[in-house]
Amino acid sequence: MANKKPMKARQSAKAAKKKFLGAQIQHIDVTKLAGIVPVVESMRHMAYSSRDLARAADIYDRMLRDKECGVILCLAGSLISAGLKKIIVDMIKSNMVDAIVSTGANMVDQDFFEALGFKHYIAPDDFKSGMRDGELREMAIDRIYDTFIDEEDLRVCDETTQKIFDSLEPRGYSSRELLAEFGRYLDENGGPKCADSILYEAYKKDVPIFCPAFSDCSAGFGLVHHLHSRQGEATVSWDGGKDFYELTQLKINTKETGLFMVGGGVPKNFAQDIVVAAEVLGHDAPMHKYAIQITVADVRDGALSSSTLKEASSWGKVDTVFEQMVYSEATLALPLIVGYAYHKNGWKARKGKKWATLLEQATALA
Repeated sequence: MANKKPMKARQSAKAAKKKFLGAQIQHIDVTKLAGIVPVVESMRHMAYSSRDLARAADIYDRMLRDKECGVILCLAGSLISAGLKKIIVDMIKSNMVDAIVSTGANMVDQDFFEALGFKHYIAPDDFKSGMRDGELREMAIDRIYDTFIDEEDLRVCDETTQKIFDSLEPRGYSSRELLAEFGRYLDENGGPKCADSILYEAYKKDVPIFCPAFSDCSAGFGLVHHLHSRQGEATVSWDGGKDFYELTQLKINTKETGLFMVGGGVPKNFAQDIVVAAEVLGHDAPMHKYAIQITVADVRDGALSSSTLKEASSWGKVDTVFEQMVYSEATLALPLIVGYAYHKNGWKARKGKKWATLLEQATALA
């Protein structure tokens, strides 16, 4: 009898879980929203954040029309779970981005997670206060503000990352190399059904993805299991120094670059620092010509996430002619800025830089 009670409790929790994992997050499709252009253009004549956003949209469109410019997209915060995945997928498909620097959570716990067939769910409003998080723990549901994730699905994601690491030749890898293997895994095991995956599309389009805090996500759990299972044997490892070296190669090989930063943190700093790193390696690297940042961080706390792009200029990282801070929450600003640039069609004459191929060649010679 003692063993039956826990089993009944688990079954009860599983039944309760189903009613909370029903309404799925839907990813916004800006390619179908041509009406965004007049909205953004009208914001030019307003004030405050509206005018800032309109100028940022103009700068992004200018980046795309500048055929010499390589575009680096930086992603921090929980963006894919919030419904922004398809925007980024369409940016890749349309040659609107040449490299991505992201948190591991966006790429692995969220994008790769969904490519495996799992979903993020809309949480009822009464859970946002946090007062019912104990109930969620009992049901193995994880919460991101007003979004739910099934913890059991995340464990499958963890296990799949270990499977990928176990299949690789033991050596040190950059996060770019490891995430390319994630894209390869999706290509070989999912194919067309993964068409709305960032990792999958980036793999096909030669767009490198970097996660400078790579182990801070499901991939970290996969690495832990990989290392633990191979005690005394050669293992796969993540090489953060190689990450920095590879991304610096992009700046060395591309004079004009533009940053499109959503949030701040490590992705922002990593992408900005490659100008200085290129100079340290003896190259005359110009500052990033274009820069946009969407953030809600307060500049007064001195944190990197909130530091202005003008401040970055004092470090020799960002030029101040075409830079714009947009103080807005990402789910509001990103669809407007990208949607505007998409429907202005500047990207149609643009060819992708295929930087992943460039990096394969550069690191082979290193």
